[in-house]
Amino acid sequence: MSEVFEGYERQYCEASASLSRKCTAASALDGEKKKQKLSEIQSGIEEAESLIRKMDLEARSLQPSIKAGLLAKLREYKSDLNNVKSELKRISAPNARQATREELLESGMADTLAGTSYRLHQSKSVMGPMSVS
Repeated sequence: MSEVFEGYERQYCEASASLSRKCTAASALDGEKKKQKLSEIQSGIEEAESLIRKMDLEARSLQPSIKAGLLAKLREYKSDLNNVKSELKRISAPNARQATREELLESGMADTLAGTSYRLHQSKSVMGPMSVS
């Protein structure tokens, strides 16, 4: 493996661990301290993205036999970073309910839930006259 890639990888792993700690800390804070911590997290995310880009460039410059394994690692790191971004969005939302709503909308679950709710309502309308109280 490339020493350059390993160096970037070490830096990324440190940055990722730091981001996780900061997310945990930020969720317990309020007001100005929370804003400051969220800003630190955003900066950390930008640094991690830069490291991922550097690792990607380095991996692509290597032999195919080595490149495949490194690109697989990069996919994991990108997924990890996306989880941190989601966590940042969740903890920076004004309230937990709003964060949950945004997650549902982003994942497409809102449409599914709306359709299910509509079908449930239709079923109740049809079944209503038949139900025995």
